[in-house]
Amino acid sequence: MPPKGKGKGGNNDKSTGKSGGGGETKEKKGGTSVKVRHILCEKQSKALEALDKIKSGMKFNEVAAQYSEDKARQGGDLGWMIRGSMVGPFQDAAFQLPISSLDKPVYTDPPIKTKFGYHIIMVEGKK
Repeated sequence: MPPKGKGKGGNNDKSTGKSGGGGETKEKKGGTSVKVRHILCEKQSKALEALDKIKSGMKFNEVAAQYSEDKARQGGDLGWMIRGSMVGPFQDAAFQLPISSLDKPVYTDPPIKTKFGYHIIMVEGKK
């Protein structure tokens, strides 16, 4: 049994995975993580109302604080999320959106439906 464990090289794999070279390759492919904000509403009507507020010129984080049922105190900021840690439709949308700012957000319209409700998503960074 011990030779099999050594043969897998579990420790060696971990150390090579931390090298900077691998990260740079992933970055060229579109990145593996996104800095994302969202507004989550259980009901579609509330999400559409929030969408109207953004369209009328209100800042994304202010709308998130007022309407979102998740992370509202942080203006919808979820921070850096890695690929594979988000639910499918949310992740697909997050990686397709361009990077934008709170003043001029580029967001999902219509809201994205997941098992949690309806999300209006914007991306502030990619890496």
